Amino acid sequence: ALLADVHQRHEAVFNYRAYRNTLKKVSDRLDSEGSGFLTKSLPRLGKALDRALSDPTRPLEPCEQFGFKPKIDQVPADETTSDHDGPVEVICQYPLFLGEFYRRVFDKDGVLLPIPCTMSVLVLRQILYLFYKYELPYTEQQEQAVLQSFKETEKELKVLWDNFPLNHQAEINSLSSNDEVVRNPSVDNDSCSGPEMGCHSQFIDLRRPLKAPGLRFVAHRARKLLSELFCAFDPADVFPRHGPGAVSTKEAGLGKYLWTNIADRITNVYPLDAYFFASTGHVCDEYPNFSKLGAESNSAKVCLVPKDSRGPRLISCEPVDFQWVQQGLGRAMTEHVERHPLTKWNVRFTDQLPNRIAALYGSSSGRYSTLDLKEASDRVTVDLVRMLFPDNLYRYLEACRTCSTEMPCGEIVTLRKYAPMGSALCFPVLALTVWALLTAAAQDADTKEGIYVYGDDVIVPTGYTVSAMNILESFGLLINRDKSCTAGLFRESCGMDAFNGTDVTPVKLKTVWSSNRRPSSYAAWISYANSMWDRGLYHVYNEIVDGMLVPLYGPIPSENMVNTTLSLAGIHLHENRLPHKWNDDYQVIQYKVWDIRTPVIRREMKGWSMLLRYFSERANHLNKISSARVRGIRAQDYPDPAAFRAGQYTSRNTSILVKR
Repeated sequence: ALLADVHQRHEAVFNYRAYRNTLKKVSDRLDSEGSGFLTKSLPRLGKALDRALSDPTRPLEPCEQFGFKPKIDQVPADETTSDHDGPVEVICQYPLFLGEFYRRVFDKDGVLLPIPCTMSVLVLRQILYLFYKYELPYTEQQEQAVLQSFKETEKELKVLWDNFPLNHQAEINSLSSNDEVVRNPSVDNDSCSGPEMGCHSQFIDLRRPLKAPGLRFVAHRARKLLSELFCAFDPADVFPRHGPGAVSTKEAGLGKYLWTNIADRITNVYPLDAYFFASTGHVCDEYPNFSKLGAESNSAKVCLVPKDSRGPRLISCEPVDFQWVQQGLGRAMTEHVERHPLTKWNVRFTDQLPNRIAALYGSSSGRYSTLDLKEASDRVTVDLVRMLFPDNLYRYLEACRTCSTEMPCGEIVTLRKYAPMGSALCFPVLALTVWALLTAAAQDADTKEGIYVYGDDVIVPTGYTVSAMNILESFGLLINRDKSCTAGLFRESCGMDAFNGTDVTPVKLKTVWSSNRRPSSYAAWISYANSMWDRGLYHVYNEIVDGMLVPLYGPIPSENMVNTTLSLAGIHLHENRLPHKWNDDYQVIQYKVWDIRTPVIRREMKGWSMLLRYFSERANHLNKISSARVRGIRAQDYPDPAAFRAGQYTSRNTSILVKR
């Protein structure tokens, strides 16, 4: 269906013969390779395409190494060194598969054309990446590779920071002093081009890996920035709450509020009575049970979740007591950062739009580059956090982190990283670390204003790209240069894939289609259908709706009929078969349609525990309203939870389809 849409919309380029040949090639490869052709072979070809688009000096990689035959073109004899009078066959660098579009983007040597066809780039990426995120089961080898990579990263971090040029504690003591930059007349020329001038930003050669003087200068400036950012921030003024995810200690639902263990590392900074109980009365009533309350620092637990066709993503489930305080401190930090004048335009946690706009603008103007951090959350070490963050905040950050995690095989791994993915403090600490290091070394205000950080999505001015890479890698972070877009017309950040000022983000199917009625499948495939409609891919839209959804779920309403439940774009003949009636009270036509409901679980606990849950959820709602006002969103968009009941909750993955 997708190839039929491409043929219909681009018939002058992709004629009927090309359509039939391509369709046969896909069918043959599926018969011989199975679904791996869609989820692995085509995305690998897509990654090679993106690498060539993001660096015009690097030609397209030979297609044979990805399992595709090259395109053979006929060129006149006078364009070659041949003595033949007739046309000569020339083997092109790009593949025969979809070669009709490749030739409008690259020349025969695989070099980007002076004026490449943007629409051809969009078509290629849509076809190659369609099944890249499809959540098929992973092999044992893929899972073991992810787990082994996690352990290898820990070993690399230990070696790196055990041999780091700066002495950790000595540097912290010097960085926390009120002195400006330590002037050193014997600064190495590799770090500063003017040793007699001391170590200052305009004399540091940031285009090469930093040595001790340069590291000291950048770390000093970064710590001053974070100290200024958090000088009026009170880490104790937080509202703890539980997150939606699983915990390593296996509590679930309302059971998370029945404390059986609270690490003494936490209570040293977040006292037991003030942060884990609803009121003084709660403390008094539970006081006889304090002797049964454990004080151990439990380990986190590694688990694997779907990511893409290359393998699963590794996250760490935190212990319930650590999750409680991490959620509170993490939310307080993000709201403070998004409100503070120093960072509110450059560091974001709730709004991806600045990064998306910068990527789109950078693809046409070349003003901005996008950097991809490899294993970003796993490479911010506790040593680096201790070095950069002010003491008044680090004390709380250190108390809220788990020091070890349990692998699926039962092995306990001591963590050198600050926090793995899964901790509520992982992304705030990562984003602020990256922002502080890059801003500290920036030499002018324009460069500082052009740094945008959203988690591990980083955008910097193009002229600052090489320096930014060296700065981050000098402090142990790792740049994926193949996925970083630093030249050419292609940029990628926060879900925005842009080429020459045009959005070329493909629709990627993720949820596997189920022949049984399932809420997740129903919602996801309606969303895919609507995305295809918005892009004008009507054959794909009809294939999903008429070939898959309607035969299984029956008639589905369109958006012009119902806007309070899942509905389809466009108008369909099957809508007339929807059961409907006239409602005299509301003076409207009502349609009986599928809706997704999550069953409410009712459970009674001790009154104090339910009151604690009410306070934590209520505080979270008020924080949402406050954060919405900061971002310019009306508070009315967050209705008051007047009907909230502390004895009721919903459980994940329990949604059902109902008719209403």
